Amino acid sequence: MYETQWHTTTGQTHTTPSALHLTTSSSGTAETVALDKMKTVSALLVSLLLPLVSAQTFRWGPCPTPMVQPNFEINKYLGKWYEIEKLPAFFEKGKCIEANYALRPDNTVQVVNVQTYKGKISKAEGTAITQDPMEPAKLGVSFSYFTPYAPYWVLSTDYSSIALVYSCTDVLRLFHVDFAWILSRSRILPAEAIYHAKETFSRDNIDVSKMFPTDQEGCDSPL
Repeated sequence: MYETQWHTTTGQTHTTPSALHLTTSSSGTAETVALDKMKTVSALLVSLLLPLVSAQTFRWGPCPTPMVQPNFEINKYLGKWYEIEKLPAFFEKGKCIEANYALRPDNTVQVVNVQTYKGKISKAEGTAITQDPMEPAKLGVSFSYFTPYAPYWVLSTDYSSIALVYSCTDVLRLFHVDFAWILSRSRILPAEAIYHAKETFSRDNIDVSKMFPTDQEGCDSPL
């Protein structure tokens, strides 16, 4: 995966003094006005942010909280994974996408993502950490000292052939943008395995209708 530009935005809704004054009155009209104001603000935010997520999988409400891989073992997960299918991601425009994970001496994980775009190979190096020791499958990934760790949740893996990864950007808890990947230890994954992977995502309320294949053809040949 090529997550070099993830930005996670979180926030809380605060009641303005004017809205508080209106809702504490006994007038039903005042409550309607406050609700209309909230809808107007929400619509304005969406109109401003929609160009950023128009190609993404955007849904109303906060991010879901799917179940992750139980008893996740990071040492078994290390190594090379190839991207087979994904939800649209503005930071992934190339082919031959792969991710390489290696353990550092400080127990963080080095992440090196590689893709070929317009005939050129590009790489991005980042860091993955376990954010909660009680749930080691919920990793965080960052590719810059200046950006927060984005969620990298391993929903399911057998370590040897397939992994399902999910991330989500929560925008003011008004709506969220889903990211999901089907990874494999080889550049080709049987259709049946892909089908079952999508079923797993769907059971966790993750919309995979926009998921599409990553081109892995001719990737081992010289450019």
